[in-house]
Amino acid sequence: MTLDPLPALALGATLYMPCTRDDLAEALLGGRRIAGLRSAVLCLEDAVLDRDVPLALAHLAAFLRTLSARGAGPGEPLLFVRPRDAAMLEHVLCMPGVERLTGFVIPKAHADTMPAYLALPFHDRHRLMPTLETREACDPHEMRRLRDQLLVVQDRIVALRIGGNDLLRAMGLRRPAGRTAYDGPLGGIIASLVASFAPWGFALSAPVFERFADVALLREEVARDIEHGLQGKTAIHPDQIAVIHAALAVPTAQIEEARLMLADDAPAVFAHDGAMCEPATHRAWAERLLERAALYGIADPQPALRLITGADQ
Repeated sequence: MTLDPLPALALGATLYMPCTRDDLAEALLGGRRIAGLRSAVLCLEDAVLDRDVPLALAHLAAFLRTLSARGAGPGEPLLFVRPRDAAMLEHVLCMPGVERLTGFVIPKAHADTMPAYLALPFHDRHRLMPTLETREACDPHEMRRLRDQLLVVQDRIVALRIGGNDLLRAMGLRRPAGRTAYDGPLGGIIASLVASFAPWGFALSAPVFERFADVALLREEVARDIEHGLQGKTAIHPDQIAVIHAALAVPTAQIEEARLMLADDAPAVFAHDGAMCEPATHRAWAERLLERAALYGIADPQPALRLITGADQ
């Protein structure tokens, strides 16, 4: 089975919402839809207390019934559910309307937990986003074991989500105020995960920025995410969505450089703006950058944007 491509860049800021909320349909589908939202995760795991699990499952079932009863509307977000374990996911897969979901976020994914999820009867359209958030993510050998499992179902994998807070918890740490995820031990783990998965064609999504009031630092962190090749970012507050999407916009100078790299008549090596450009080496970077620009625009809008999209935005 080959699924239609779903680029990880299309996820944008992925908002996590606990299923204990009783306004899921209004916030995601209705008149009070969250502005700019491209993807959302309905959470049954860490954001839900044990005693509230029955309520959360009831809310999810009601939301799926609403989703099933209506046609897909323009601009609706990609929708995922994060269960607590494989047994809960098996229960969710029996709910009417589950086939309308984009897919599922797999919590605490590693080589010993993933087979139970992969054995479940997913709908043909369902995609998966395993979350790397346990101590195994710090062990390159364990990540190779997981990668070998995921390569078999790679067309189902939209992205691997990096669970930054849980990784810090495994080390008994919490990120201090005023620091990006890259300014402490988490930075080395992110770099290792990129090296373990990205060369094999897997996309990775950036961890949550929990101090949502610090907008300037969030912008700085998204810039560091982009430097590491991460695509999209977990969001925990609606106000983060516009900030993340704006930070994903591409500077005009980079667009021009990417276009020169991809030109049919580009030389094998050339100089541009004081830097060496080598299309054979930089083609993947250039293609992804123009894809990002088509989705999120340019940081300093000019008519040049029409050159990458072929039409006005």
